[in-house]
Amino acid sequence: MTGLFDIYTTLFRTDLAVQFQYRAAMVIWLIGRVIEALVFLSVWTAVAESQGGQVGGFSAGDFAAYYIIMMMMGHLTFTWFMFEFEFRVRSGSFSPLLLQPLHPIHRDIAMNISYKLLTLVVMLPTMFLMVGLFDPTFNTPAWAVWAAVPVVLLAFLMRFFVEWALALVALWTTRTAAANQVYFAALLFFSGQMAPLALMPEWVQSLAALLPFRWMLAFPTELLLGRLQPDEVLQGLAAQVIWLGLAWGMMGLVWSRGVRRYSAVGS
Repeated sequence: MTGLFDIYTTLFRTDLAVQFQYRAAMVIWLIGRVIEALVFLSVWTAVAESQGGQVGGFSAGDFAAYYIIMMMMGHLTFTWFMFEFEFRVRSGSFSPLLLQPLHPIHRDIAMNISYKLLTLVVMLPTMFLMVGLFDPTFNTPAWAVWAAVPVVLLAFLMRFFVEWALALVALWTTRTAAANQVYFAALLFFSGQMAPLALMPEWVQSLAALLPFRWMLAFPTELLLGRLQPDEVLQGLAAQVIWLGLAWGMMGLVWSRGVRRYSAVGS
């Protein structure tokens, strides 16, 4: 464990230095995340106002709170490795990683966390600015804030392992754009990003409860909005733990078979 701690400390320092070299790209990515939240917020606020101030129990202030929290949950849990792996395989940069005595996933975990820690310097002020501009309605009990700590951590780990496992499709084919698009379309629809799940048809809500996407984003967002009871939070935590175990197992299986299948390309 001491050796692993030293490795992560070194990786964090290296990755932070690398992130500083891509400041312009970082700003563009952050702008895109904020714009996405603003678009959905504007649309649903307009819908609420056209319906007399509320739609499905959500007022304009409720939608503001929902999408501000959803924006932060998206930032804290997202990964980009489903796109990165294709490049690694096609460019040949994945081969040297296999020769090193450190599993590549450790580098990706360190890179992901270092990026998020660095960009929180921008995301937190942006969140407070949006709170001032849109007057969100928060009804979050104190216990929900504490409960959100393990919920958000599990959501991050779930999403990381699910998406890292899916990224390994690149070990079989160097063109993964279609698989990525299907996954992110399902994530948009079933995670509550496009609309709160409470506003979706019953069959969508039932299906979302069985899929992992709800537990990645909608669940921690609803918790921090104060829309869940303690027993619902416990059920959600159980679902997260189950999906985390499944994602871990799937990742291990795909990795062991994919590495044997992998043949290097690029230079």
